[in-house]
Amino acid sequence: MRVFPRAGRRTRLTVLTLLGCLPGLAAALALVLCAQGADRPAAIRLAAPAPASPATRYRAPRPHIVPRSAWLDATVRRTQPPPRYDDRVVAVFVHHTDSPNGYSCAQAPEIIRRLYTGQTGDRAWDDIGYNFLVDRCGTIYEGRAGGVDRAVTGAHTQGFNHRTAGIAALGTFTAGVPVPRAVTDAIAALTAWKLGLADIDPRAGARLVSSNGLSRYREGTAVALPAVAAHKDGYRTNCPGAALTERLPEIREAAARLQGRVPATTAATSASPVPTPHGTPAKASTGTP
Repeated sequence: MRVFPRAGRRTRLTVLTLLGCLPGLAAALALVLCAQGADRPAAIRLAAPAPASPATRYRAPRPHIVPRSAWLDATVRRTQPPPRYDDRVVAVFVHHTDSPNGYSCAQAPEIIRRLYTGQTGDRAWDDIGYNFLVDRCGTIYEGRAGGVDRAVTGAHTQGFNHRTAGIAALGTFTAGVPVPRAVTDAIAALTAWKLGLADIDPRAGARLVSSNGLSRYREGTAVALPAVAAHKDGYRTNCPGAALTERLPEIREAAARLQGRVPATTAATSASPVPTPHGTPAKASTGTP
């Protein structure tokens, strides 16, 4: 998957090559490497909503998020400018990393490190583009620097990086590929918490403004998109793959349940999308995201 954060920049692809766990990773992996077993799904329970109170009625608990220090070390870390922030996060974009699926979860930090190296090296980005990454066991990793609880401006969906967060599932989830339940549960838990900070219903719509004509919409176009959107909703791409895209409705419902919201059948009005977008979609870019 390619994402171009700036118009006019031509970059070349970095091929993600999965390697086995390297001996040098032992110290970094000790933090997370699946303290529950190399390939045991992380325990994320979706049945219990957040405790209700007048001030935080629709806020979900924060799931465990593995810090950057678990995958980023001095051997690959690059000097970067300070993070940029928005006022809040009103939508999330779901991605897949378009990398092989046959990895052990103990290899996840190495995979993320290689993504970081490719994006900050060959593509010359200032940091990894995704705000969060989720492995096949449901472990959530901090991606882009700036603080997981803050509205960090990422580089994940060209034209719609402002007021959004990018969540990438490690792997390739094209049509027919099984999507681990641990992955969808983790994305739902992370989405429920992140959108709950701004009191956003995951089943609702979000009004976003395209900041780049290389997105699906011309620069300055106001667009109504799902609060939990697929990368392809904002950019001409197949990401996050047909299989993961098909799971987005249940992810939205699970996230809303974690926030303590009523089922969709009784919340159709309150969870309706915002008005349809106005403006003209931009012409497709020549590059393939």
